[in-house]
Amino acid sequence: MPVSLVILAAGQGTRMNSDLPKVLHKVAGSPLLHHAMQAGRSLGPERVVVVTGHGADAVTRATLAYDEDALTVLQAEQNGTAHAVAQAAPLLSDASGDVIVLYGDTPFVSPETLEAMQTARARHAVVVLGFHAADPGRYGRLVTEGDALLRIVEYKDATEAERAISLCNSGVICADAKVMFSLVAEVGKDNAAGEYYLTDLPELARKRGLSAGVVICPEAETLGVNTRAQLAQAEAAFQARARAEALENGVTLTAPETVFFALDTVVGRDAIIGPNVIFGPGVTIESGAEILGFCHLEGCHISRGATVGPFARLRPGAELADDVHVGNFVEIKNAILDEGVKVGHLTYIGDADIGEHTNIGAGTVTCNYDGVMKHRTKVGKNAFIGSDTMLVAPVHVGDGAMTATGSVITEDVPAEAMAVARARQVNKPGLATRLFTRLRAIKAAKAKG
Repeated sequence: MPVSLVILAAGQGTRMNSDLPKVLHKVAGSPLLHHAMQAGRSLGPERVVVVTGHGADAVTRATLAYDEDALTVLQAEQNGTAHAVAQAAPLLSDASGDVIVLYGDTPFVSPETLEAMQTARARHAVVVLGFHAADPGRYGRLVTEGDALLRIVEYKDATEAERAISLCNSGVICADAKVMFSLVAEVGKDNAAGEYYLTDLPELARKRGLSAGVVICPEAETLGVNTRAQLAQAEAAFQARARAEALENGVTLTAPETVFFALDTVVGRDAIIGPNVIFGPGVTIESGAEILGFCHLEGCHISRGATVGPFARLRPGAELADDVHVGNFVEIKNAILDEGVKVGHLTYIGDADIGEHTNIGAGTVTCNYDGVMKHRTKVGKNAFIGSDTMLVAPVHVGDGAMTATGSVITEDVPAEAMAVARARQVNKPGLATRLFTRLRAIKAAKAKG
C-alpha cells in the first residue's frame, strides 16, 4: 500500500538550552531529523512532509540535504500535534494510501516497527504505536479493550486509574490519508493544555464506527530527545546497537566500546577496526580492509586489502583502491589513491590523483591552495616521491618518475625523469661558532638592560 510520511519537527526544545533547533542536534554524526527520515525511507514513501517551526530555515536545509524531494511546511504557531499535522494536509490532499506521523526528535523507531503498523492497518482504520514503559512517568496512556484501542489519555488529563496503566503512547500514528486529515479537522482543544492533540484521533475514529488498534514496540525505540542528557543517552544507545550489528555482520572490533560509528557507516565482512576509531558521515569500508587505532574517517571509501593508520585522518573525497597503505599521521582529502599506493607517514595529500604502486615519502605535501582556489596534483604510476617533497599544484609527475628528497616541485616532471629542486649546500667554516657568540652577547645585554 502506498504511504506518505509527516515528520513533526517544529519544536524549539527549550530544555536543550540551545539556539539550535532540537531536531538538528546530532546523534552518530547526523541530525536527529535524519534518523527519523531514514527509518521512514525503508517504506518507500510517495511523499515526505516535514513540519517546521523554530529555526524553520535551518530545518528546511537539513531536510533537503537528506532528501531533495522532501517537502516542508511551516507551523507558525505551535498549537499541538494535531495542529502540526493539519499544516501538512494541503501538501497531501491527493495522497493515496496511508500517512504515518513520525517525530524528528524520536530517532530510533525501526523500519520493522513501521512495517508492522502498515500491516495492522488491514484490521484497524487507525493504528497507534505503543510501548510498555518501565517508568510510565508523564507519558500519555493507551486505554485498550482486548486488541482494540479505546482512547489515548494525556497524563495531565488522566485519572489515577488511567495513570496506573503501563502501556504508553509513542505519538507515532498511522491511518488512511483521507481519514487522517478528516479526523484531524475534528480535533478540539478542550484539555488541560488547551492544545490540539493528535491523541484524540482514536476516540474520534471510534465515534465514526471505525476501529483503532495498537502495535507495541520495545521501549528503546521510542526514546525521545528533549535534553542534553537524553541526547547523550541516544548517542550511547545508537553506538551500542551499531557495534553489536558490526560484530554480528563479521567485522572485527578489537575494542568495541571505543569505536564510534556514524548513521550511514558501511563496513564489510572481515574488515578489522582497531581501538579509538571514529567514523564521520559518508564512510564505506570494504571487506578485508584494516583501520588501525586512533583514526578519524569521514566521506571516504576504503577498498579491499587497504590499511589505514594508526593516527591517520581521511577527509571527504578520499578514495583508496585495493591494497593501498596509509600510515601514521597522514591526512588524505579529495584524493584518489590507485591500487598499491603507499603513503607511510607524516604526509598531506589533498586534491590529488596518485597512480598505482607509487610511493610517497615522509613529509610530502601537495600544496593545493593558493589562497583563493584549489589546484590538483597528478602523480603517475610506479613513481617515487622523495621525503619532504613539496608538490606545488597544479603539477604533474609522470609514470616512473622520481623527486629528490627535500625538493620543491613547481614544474611538471616527465615520465622516468628525476627532479632535483633544492638549493646547493654550502658549508661556511666557523660561522656557527661566531653566530652563537654574537647571539649570546645580545641576549646577555638584553637581560642586564
